[in-house]
Amino acid sequence: MKKLFSLILFIGFISTAHAQFGARAGLNSSNFSDTNFSNKQGFHLGAYYRIQLGVIDIEPGLQYSKKGYKGTEDISGIEVNERLNYIDVPVLVRFNLLEAVNIFGGPQASVLASRKYELGSTTSSSTDVIRGYDIGAVLGVGINLPLGFNVQASYDLGLTSLNYLNTDVKNRVFKVSLGIDILK
Repeated sequence: MKKLFSLILFIGFISTAHAQFGARAGLNSSNFSDTNFSNKQGFHLGAYYRIQLGVIDIEPGLQYSKKGYKGTEDISGIEVNERLNYIDVPVLVRFNLLEAVNIFGGPQASVLASRKYELGSTTSSSTDVIRGYDIGAVLGVGINLPLGFNVQASYDLGLTSLNYLNTDVKNRVFKVSLGIDILK
């Protein structure tokens, strides 16, 4: 009975909150932790649904994100280019410090959608060498602009080992985004 009451109270609270749907796109700079590879540039795009509760906003989202790394293989000296495409599902909590500035953080679940590995002229798209999911955390700062636009900078910190070729590495991604509130 207590759980039912809590659920009804939560639904009532959410239904009185202001919400908005939006779209976001931007650039990524990604790499694996504990490696000597270079950052891989990519992009992300997706949508979010922000529930405004005053000083705090809850923002679940869905994004397509290109991650990976590039560099030179130690043994052969041949160029390596690893492209990993993920579907990210962040659930962010935004703390509105000022009307225009917020800081945010929260968990993120990611599913590996595809992979393209290039070592010189050899390519592979097998996903067997890497874990098919990632659990991480997102931290960042956002600025609300006029006309419903917003910009943000965030850091995705992978918390689970990707077990990449039996090596303990984690995703590290810096993102810069431009968003727009579409429906209020």
